[in-house]
Amino acid sequence: QVQLVESGGGLVQAGGSLRVSCAAPGRTFSNYAMGWFRQAPGKEREFVAAINWSGRSTLYADSVKGRFTISRDNAKNTVYLQMNSLKPEDTAVYYCAARSGWPMTRVNEYDYWGQGTQVTVSA
Repeated sequence: QVQLVESGGGLVQAGGSLRVSCAAPGRTFSNYAMGWFRQAPGKEREFVAAINWSGRSTLYADSVKGRFTISRDNAKNTVYLQMNSLKPEDTAVYYCAARSGWPMTRVNEYDYWGQGTQVTVSA
């Protein structure tokens, strides 16, 4: 069982930056690929970014490529999502997720989920 706890969400103006974090207490964190997803009101949960166990391989949704950066610190059992040049359409609840094996982009490919953190971007 992997517990995931997101933090760092908040309110930011368009064009600003925010970093959200996901802590995963436990010795097995480095065994998992990690992903970030988001869900806006009335919309389905969508893929944002993913990273493999070592941090050397990353995936991004086209909508965030060049603006968001996913990273991880296995010594701290934490994965980060640095969000720059934020837009109002980035407003959503952001979830981190974990899976064994390679990073993937589909919701149903992840086994463990955090509770989410709200990110609101004002125009």
